[in-house]
Amino acid sequence: MPAKSIPGKAARIAAAQAILRALGFAERQSNELSALVLLSLAGLPPRRPWAEASAPLLGITPIMEAIATNYGVTYKANTRESVRKTAVQFFVAHGLLVRNPDDPKRPTNSELTVYQLEASALTLLQSYGAPEWPKNLSDYLLARPAMLAELSRKRTLTRVPVTLPDGNLVTLSAGGQNPLIKAVVEHFAPHFTPGGVVIYLGDTETKFLHLDAPYLAKLGVILDSAAKMPDVVIHDVKRNWLVLIEAVTSAGPVDGKRRSELKQLFKSSSAGLVFVTAFETRKTMQAFLGQISWESEVWIAESPDHLIHFNGERFLGPYPDAMPAT
Repeated sequence: MPAKSIPGKAARIAAAQAILRALGFAERQSNELSALVLLSLAGLPPRRPWAEASAPLLGITPIMEAIATNYGVTYKANTRESVRKTAVQFFVAHGLLVRNPDDPKRPTNSELTVYQLEASALTLLQSYGAPEWPKNLSDYLLARPAMLAELSRKRTLTRVPVTLPDGNLVTLSAGGQNPLIKAVVEHFAPHFTPGGVVIYLGDTETKFLHLDAPYLAKLGVILDSAAKMPDVVIHDVKRNWLVLIEAVTSAGPVDGKRRSELKQLFKSSSAGLVFVTAFETRKTMQAFLGQISWESEVWIAESPDHLIHFNGERFLGPYPDAMPAT
């Protein structure tokens, strides 16, 4: 809500809204919030000339802080997702903003994620109100399809290609645990679940990027869209095991609580459940040793032919409490 009256604020916001409409954004993406997001990412307080627009690297919280400082509008912390979904995501999709230009491999969900005005969009904004604005706008709109194609090409180059056991290729967004997920699919799966079917792959950018829901349904599992899935689900067809794998780089091993959650999520499975935590290195694993659940397995990518078994009378297999009901 507005915190104070700032000279020139209303006119500047109205101008930003006019720019967004001229760029083809719908009403929701050209409202006051979206206009304030644009102005913050252009580094423009109310009285600074458009010609002095800049392109600071800002995350969602710094964007909100800039809005409060420069325009006296304070949004509560729990509106971060509204700022992201209402404005920022749309601006990225339409090439107005670039996500993580300083590190394209940074995970989308990283707390360090930043956004920046795309270079040609910045040049366009700097001409707003000048005689050349109409021509510059026309030129920008004509060039935008090619610009979007180039941005898409650059994003594709940073994605992580993963070859599934059946030879099909999927690509995961860059960074985070996705390189480790690639190792799980391409090294763990052939060695420990030969002939297995990769039913699900998580992705930091698209949660259900690869999900064979009909296959899971045949095993008796129907998932809710809000389900907190493991990172990888593989069906070991020969032994009828459902192998549930968490790929850990900074958090999230299969501890006692997570094992119980996964048992509940897949309780209707006609396949026995096997729980695996994957790490990149032994050094990474050491920070989580005290958390890893008994009756589970650990796989380390730097030693791909070995497993570490945590207790129990069997090695890599479902325990009685994780067997399908008869």
